[in-house]
Amino acid sequence: MVGERLATEFEKLQDDNPPVSYEEVKATIERELGGNIDELFSEFSEESLATASIGQVHAARLPTGEKVAVKIQKEGIADKMESDLIIMKKLGRKIHEGSDELRKYNIPGILDEFERSLKIEIDYINELINMKHFEENCEEEGVIHIPTAYPEYCTSKVLTMEFIEGTKLSDVYESTSEEFDKPLLAKRALDSFMKQVLMDGFFHADPHPGNIMVLDDNVVCFLDLGSVGILDDRFRKDLCDMLMLIADQDVDGLVNQFIYMGVLEYNMETTDLKRDLRDLFFRYFSDNGSGLSGSLDKILSLMQDYGIILPNVFVIMARGISMIESVATTLDPEIDMMASIEPIAKETMKDRFNIKNYLGSKKGSLLYYKNMLKSVLPLLTNAIHKMENGEMKIKFEIDGINNLVNRTLYTIVMCAVLISSSLVMTITTGPMLFGMPMLGVIGYFITTIMAILAIINYVWY
Repeated sequence: MVGERLATEFEKLQDDNPPVSYEEVKATIERELGGNIDELFSEFSEESLATASIGQVHAARLPTGEKVAVKIQKEGIADKMESDLIIMKKLGRKIHEGSDELRKYNIPGILDEFERSLKIEIDYINELINMKHFEENCEEEGVIHIPTAYPEYCTSKVLTMEFIEGTKLSDVYESTSEEFDKPLLAKRALDSFMKQVLMDGFFHADPHPGNIMVLDDNVVCFLDLGSVGILDDRFRKDLCDMLMLIADQDVDGLVNQFIYMGVLEYNMETTDLKRDLRDLFFRYFSDNGSGLSGSLDKILSLMQDYGIILPNVFVIMARGISMIESVATTLDPEIDMMASIEPIAKETMKDRFNIKNYLGSKKGSLLYYKNMLKSVLPLLTNAIHKMENGEMKIKFEIDGINNLVNRTLYTIVMCAVLISSSLVMTITTGPMLFGMPMLGVIGYFITTIMAILAIINYVWY
């Protein structure tokens, strides 16, 4: 939207802002934590480590000896943000209404999501909760680190966490030291982020270089976890399907997936869009192309060119993927994006066929249907009572209703077997027959027999 030159300048705001005075920091800490700063901490540095737009970080040490980083919110920042948001939203509406060229970016929608995320981010308790979630999600990886928080030293305006001894990612970019395995770092950062998106549905929404540090043994540490994205199960699964269709360069399938996801209207003319998507795939997946790298941004940009307004959750997800892609390709220009994304997407798709996961995630649905059944039963009892008393009469006079119902049910069952068999064909594990999943082959055989019987039945009668 702003071009590369302005974007480069805006990058300087990521972790390089004017600091506030120590007196202001001290007053905030003592008011929020309810004590004297010299009693709360055995050491507290008056010099800030980093200053961002919302707060700044100071090094300190707890009375129990742990070295910590204390993030303090700037005084009055909430009021400044509120006034800035009012101005931005007014300008956004005017731009959206007055510019055909910029309307495709859905600026009011972006600003609504920006306002929502800022109001969450400005309350440090939310970041404390996010850190706990990330720590649980990443605990088995071993190559990703999330700082440990100290809840007893945290409020809505003060956040105390483990002091991270590491190297800024921006410094790693420029380093020629063999200490840093840049291709490995690129893969770890990308793998972790895509797992957050596709498997956890809970991801860092602002993974720019200022929010990533590199620890010993090339461990990646995510910082500033106040801004997160949350995806529901359906969107995650739809996103996996979309990525696999992009990797397969399946233009028709991708357009149908967009329609299914509600991104495109079902009656939209898609001939030109499909042509442009084929051109895009040819450029990015040719021998000299970069594969999936960059193609997501191009697809979203192309859809905006067609005036398609994307959902806010789509925008924040695409923004995060764009950031982590930039991190990965800067560390390793030769990285194969699909090599990282495809296994995670396939693993997520395979989970759909795990009956334990399915049943475990449907407890709420079972309660819903139980309650619905409890509501329906009195209605049925009342209806039966009225029928017995002659107050209600129902009469059907449709010729061939039984044949119609039977044929409809038969068709539904046959389609269900066909679709299920097609989904099973995507699984690469388990018993095989003729090099294909056995269950899928059996399903296709059953569908064929059912189709033959249906034809015979139709011709006979």
